[in-house]
Amino acid sequence: MTTTPPTFQKVIDSLLANSKEFPRQYLQEFSDIGPAELRSLLDAWPSVELKRKLALLEQLDVLAETDTLVSFDDFASALLTDPDPQVRAGAIRLLDESEDVKLVPSFLDMLKNDPELSVRVQAATGLSLFVDLGELEEIPESIYHQVEDALLTSITGDDDARVRRAALESIGYSSREEVVTLIQSSFQREDPHWKVSALTAMGRSADERWTDAVTRSLVSENDNIRRAAVQAAGELSLGSTRTLLLRMLNEEEDSTVMSAVIWSLSQIGGEDVRTYLENILDKLEDEEQISFMEEALENLAFTEDLERFDLFSFDPDEELTEIEEDDE
Repeated sequence: MTTTPPTFQKVIDSLLANSKEFPRQYLQEFSDIGPAELRSLLDAWPSVELKRKLALLEQLDVLAETDTLVSFDDFASALLTDPDPQVRAGAIRLLDESEDVKLVPSFLDMLKNDPELSVRVQAATGLSLFVDLGELEEIPESIYHQVEDALLTSITGDDDARVRRAALESIGYSSREEVVTLIQSSFQREDPHWKVSALTAMGRSADERWTDAVTRSLVSENDNIRRAAVQAAGELSLGSTRTLLLRMLNEEEDSTVMSAVIWSLSQIGGEDVRTYLENILDKLEDEEQISFMEEALENLAFTEDLERFDLFSFDPDEELTEIEEDDE
């Protein structure tokens, strides 16, 4: 018999009270949840309405984005085998920043075998972090190659195009030679959805070979393609696109593309960027927009610090060579 700590029992009771709004202060209770609390929660979980489950997962996801100290990994991991596909997909999203390689087998199995399309798409997306970690040599090489192989198989397989596109975006971090060909062939398709995924992969590649493709896509008539290109320009820190992005600040009509432009400029930095962004901030009245612009300016400050560091950095071996040449 599971003994539930009195304090956490209130959380469970509130979760089961479907007619009442779930208290936001209880969200923190799901962070770093203890074994006893987790067992009690899972025992009660089947009695919770699906709508309430999904709302809880969404609220936890939002909290995780704003509070870096919370971790819902144990709770989310326990839901990866939930009978409802929407819960499984939500659990993967909640684990999007978890670097625990123990998740990889579950994600790989879900990518290959889950009967629900949305879950396979989310599993492909969830594996992107492990590709990135693999490139940085922060996870075992054997696990990294398993992830790469599974994503490559998925891209070239016969699953739904949405799964294959998600896999392409995730494999973008990889430096394997065949990835370049896959990105190029996907970008050349007429289907704008494939172009968007190819541009997303380009942005993750840290490869300036895609500069021309990204730059040309910045003037696409398709809003989604244009937004993906803007994001790729920022991720790749393409200084050559700065002038065009600054012009887009005055000409862009799509609000989501405009937000992407602002953030990408904060990643690229350089001449006039701070002035333009501060001028926009001075004219804003909406609190959410002001908050976003302030975050962009903070990110710009980080970019500027990196630029100053690069400016003053030097190679000791090169300096020594120059001194020796002067002595001669």
